[in-house]
Amino acid sequence: MTGEDDVEAYLEAFERAVMATKWDPGSWTAKLGPLIIGPTQAAYRASNRTEDSDYSKVKAAILYRLEISPETYRHKFRAKKGPEYSQPRLLVQTLRDLVKRWLQPEEHTVKEVVDKKILEQFLTDLTGSTQ
Repeated sequence: MTGEDDVEAYLEAFERAVMATKWDPGSWTAKLGPLIIGPTQAAYRASNRTEDSDYSKVKAAILYRLEISPETYRHKFRAKKGPEYSQPRLLVQTLRDLVKRWLQPEEHTVKEVVDKKILEQFLTDLTGSTQ
């Protein structure tokens, strides 16, 4: 992992690798530690030692400490501009990845996803004085 890597993408690749090798989930956090650097490693080291064997809790703690949340991806999705991509397919894939991380459709009902979009539009449409 480098300092410029997408932490969530890196953790997803790590999870795929350890599942493919059939490692015991209790050992995942110990395997992860030496592979990460910088702020991600600092967040890893700051995680609760009693939760070290629970990878999902360590992952959640890392993402929390790095302030990576659906709101982060909403901002990135809204800020994404096409000219920085030379290939339209790459732009579409990036937008697809960001919106999935923002709206998390696999974890929410259609109604919840729609409600998120309505809330966002509602807040956008409010004038500065009514916010």
